[in-house]
Amino acid sequence: MAGIFKRLFRWGQSEIHAGIDKLEDPVKMTEQGIRELKQNFAVSMQSLAQVKASAIRLKKDGEDQLRIAQDYERKAMLLLQRAAKGDIDPAEADRLATEALNKKAEYEARGRDLLAQHATQQQLADNLQVKVDKLRQNITKYENELITLKARARTAESMRKINEQLSGIDSDGTVAMLEKMKEKVNQEEALAEAYGKIAENATSIDEQIEKALKAPSVSGAPSDSLLELKRKMGLLPAEEPKPQS
Repeated sequence: MAGIFKRLFRWGQSEIHAGIDKLEDPVKMTEQGIRELKQNFAVSMQSLAQVKASAIRLKKDGEDQLRIAQDYERKAMLLLQRAAKGDIDPAEADRLATEALNKKAEYEARGRDLLAQHATQQQLADNLQVKVDKLRQNITKYENELITLKARARTAESMRKINEQLSGIDSDGTVAMLEKMKEKVNQEEALAEAYGKIAENATSIDEQIEKALKAPSVSGAPSDSLLELKRKMGLLPAEEPKPQS
C-alpha cells in the first residue's frame, strides 16, 4: 500500500509541475534565469578573488623564502671573510658557514616550492577569469535579448488582442444589415413616388379646366413644319398650287 501511495504522490507532483509549465511566462522565466546567472556570477567572482589572493600570497611567500636564502648565503660569506681576517676561529667559521648554507638550501627549496604552487594557482586563476568574463558577457547578452523579448511580447499581445476583436466582428451580418437598410430605403422612395403619381391623377375635372384656362395662350399660326407634317399624315388637305402670274 505504501508503494501505491508513493506512486500516486509522484504522479500528482508531475501533473502539478506540468500545469505550472503551461502557465509559465517566457519573459518571467528569462528574468529568473538571468537572476540565477547573476547569483552564479557573484559566487564565481568570490571564488576568483580567493584564488587570486592565494596566488598572490604564494608568490610573496616564495619570494620571501628566496630572499631569506640569499641572506643566509650572504651571512656564510661574511663568516668566511671574518675568519680569513682572523676575527673568528676558522673552524668555528666553517661550522657556522655550513649551517648558514644548509639554511639557505632549506629556504631556497621552500621558496621554489611556493613559487611552483603560485604558478599552478595563477593558471587556475587565469582559467577562472576567462570563465567569469564569459559569464559576464552572457549576462549582458541575455539582458539585451530580454529587452527585445519584452518588446516582442508586448507587440504580440497587442496584435493578439486586435485580432481577437476583429475576429469577433460579424462582417457577414453587418453587410446583410446594410443590404436590408438599402432595400428599405428603395421601397420608401418608390412608395413616395407612387403616392405622388396618385396625387396627380386624383385632380378633379374642375381643377383641370381651371388649370387649362390659366395656362398661357399659344399665339401665332402653326409653323410650316407642323402643317407639312399634318398634311403628310392626312390630317389636312394637300396644299393647292398657287396660280402663276
